[in-house]
Amino acid sequence: MLPDVLAPNLRLVVCGSAAGRVSAQRGHYYAGPGNKLWRTLAATGLTTELLAPADYARVLAFGIGLTDLVQDQSGGDHEIEFARAGRHALRAKIARYRPAVLAFNGKRAAREFFGRPVDFGVQDAAIGATRLFVAPSTSGAAARSWSFARWQELAEFVRSCSAVRTQRA
Repeated sequence: MLPDVLAPNLRLVVCGSAAGRVSAQRGHYYAGPGNKLWRTLAATGLTTELLAPADYARVLAFGIGLTDLVQDQSGGDHEIEFARAGRHALRAKIARYRPAVLAFNGKRAAREFFGRPVDFGVQDAAIGATRLFVAPSTSGAAARSWSFARWQELAEFVRSCSAVRTQRA
């Protein structure tokens, strides 16, 4: 549905389940009116300005990439056929591009990737040197599980992982 926004050695890659219906129609990541991703990235300092969904490719300038676990479907999680999820393709992309952190935007994407239930926060698993994090979904449909504090935790984790990476370089 939406093209990956990836480059080598990013600070963070955000992985959603699939493009929402509005995002697919407009051709922009996180374009639904209730989605909080863009406001959250700015509020946590992961971006230094509030980006609009139409400007999604500009996240690369902030060391951030975007992808989805299911790339050939759109809609809410309840509409997605997760049997078609690109688990291996995602793992290969992350191994190739080597971001410091891969964050799943919601438990569903993470659960489908890992094949088991997950908790929010830093995960024990990694893909090479890439650390994994599960953040609450920014979708308006997931308002019950929303936690800005968890996204602040992610931002701090990204900064610490990026600092370690810089010291090693």
